[in-house]
Amino acid sequence: MIWLVAAVGFPAAVIAALSTNARAWAFVGLVVVAAGIDAMLQGRALKGIRVETPHLVRFFKDREGEIRVRVHNAARTARRIRVGMVAPEGIEAAGEDFVVELPNGAEAADFSWRCTPRRRGQYRIEACYLEAASPLGLWEARRVEAVTLEIRVYPNLRRDEDLKALRRGAEGMHALRQVGRGREFEKLREYVAGDGFDDIDWKATARRGRPITKVFQVERTQEIYVVIDASRLSARPVGGETELERAIVASLITGAAAEKRGDLFGLAAFSHQVESFTRARNGKAHYAACRDAIYELQSRPTSPDFDEIATFLRLQLRKRALLLFLTSLDDPALAENFARATRLLARRHLVIAGMLLPKSAQPLFHDGDVSSSEDIYRHLAGHLAWRRLRELESTLARQGVRLALIDPDRFGSGLIRLYDEVKQRQLL
Repeated sequence: MIWLVAAVGFPAAVIAALSTNARAWAFVGLVVVAAGIDAMLQGRALKGIRVETPHLVRFFKDREGEIRVRVHNAARTARRIRVGMVAPEGIEAAGEDFVVELPNGAEAADFSWRCTPRRRGQYRIEACYLEAASPLGLWEARRVEAVTLEIRVYPNLRRDEDLKALRRGAEGMHALRQVGRGREFEKLREYVAGDGFDDIDWKATARRGRPITKVFQVERTQEIYVVIDASRLSARPVGGETELERAIVASLITGAAAEKRGDLFGLAAFSHQVESFTRARNGKAHYAACRDAIYELQSRPTSPDFDEIATFLRLQLRKRALLLFLTSLDDPALAENFARATRLLARRHLVIAGMLLPKSAQPLFHDGDVSSSEDIYRHLAGHLAWRRLRELESTLARQGVRLALIDPDRFGSGLIRLYDEVKQRQLL
């Protein structure tokens, strides 16, 4: 249209204005009529065009993936369609503008939309944008096309340390040697010399009139729960990520390790309230359900309610289980609340608090990097934080709760190491 007006319409209009030549006016009118007819026919440019996208696409954070988009052409005529796809915030797209050539007789054509998610969560795309030239090419017809596309971005477990932790979870069962006699009742048998008095079943002895011994076996299937704290402190940055991101990845790695060992794995998440709960089971479908339960989890700007989650777990879990709390206890007030809330919980279950060790929390004189008075005060503050954590560790140990300070770069492997120790020592 611009070239037509510039090359023909404008000169003809100038000539018509400077003279009374009827041909010039007729030529101007012809251009106007052609433009008007083409404008009325521009609706045909996108007639029969329909865009189809998958209903659900699963991506992993920081890993490139593609979305296959299909453009349907009901008229099966040769067309050139321009498709616009807008990526949601948090997803980087290689492009947002695509030109699709529909050959004559073709019912549809496909193109790939490559994206790289940068944040976990759920995203929805509900519209795309179409553009095509009118029959004479003087206008561009545009239309908003409704689509239904859901994108789920899961945590990325393919970092070097995470892969090492996953391999440790897969191979650890072969090298794990369990000690002790177990806690799960297997059967009754006649007493033999050497059996301990604590193994005698006195009721069965009274009924049968002779000593009867209880036989125990090592528990083959145990329940493991990872409890994720998604309160305000979980939003603190750790090496380019947040503490919550590290906790989610570590929990999924622990779940994979539990699956390899034949245990039942469950998840819980809380902040000022219980955010989600998945009862312990096993199998690939259950692991996918656990992943779906926490992939949208985000930090809340509230303090954690340890009493709420402890009460919830006491009501939900009847069988003794290993509870791995992934939380931050360097705040003295929160540490006191956690110790009080887990006192009753630890009577039935084995409770371990896994916390990322703050880099500043180190004993005094742990290194010689001191060159100014500011360094002295910084090391002194770190020593006080380290001392508070050690005092908290002693306080929790007296009530049967273990505090584990784990290197942030090895959070997943650190949790698996704790889990292996529990299995080996049969603490459950």
